[in-house]
Amino acid sequence: MNPIPPTDYSTFILDVFRRTKPQKPEAPAAGADATNPLINQAILRQCLGLASSFLITDLTTSTEKGLSTWLGGFSSLVDIVVALHARNELELDTLSEASKACSECWTAAGAWRGMEDCRDGVRTIAGKLKKLLDEGGRTYRGEPVYAP
Repeated sequence: MNPIPPTDYSTFILDVFRRTKPQKPEAPAAGADATNPLINQAILRQCLGLASSFLITDLTTSTEKGLSTWLGGFSSLVDIVVALHARNELELDTLSEASKACSECWTAAGAWRGMEDCRDGVRTIAGKLKKLLDEGGRTYRGEPVYAP
């Protein structure tokens, strides 16, 4: 029986965004540049929703590189979230999905033996997201954000 090839969240993310057409806003957010295409945030949310699955598969199919491929992919997605915020283009649903992904990854990392070290990466990523929240840490631009 042939071994299962390792998964790679980072490569998956790059492939998805390479193949995805940019999303043009119907009406740009205040301060957004309507001439520049936006990241398709529906696709971004789907990719964020896969973070905990890739955490498990990357680490179980490649013990040598799994943590770095998963963390690289998840970090890249959150960097996109931060960039969208800086451009005043971040949708509430996208930030909530990123928060949910952190929660799911935290739980998965604690539930699977040998993945406890992943929690440091989740903590760092969650810290980036927390900086985007309103004072008090439960809302984004006055709207509630997913919180476990």
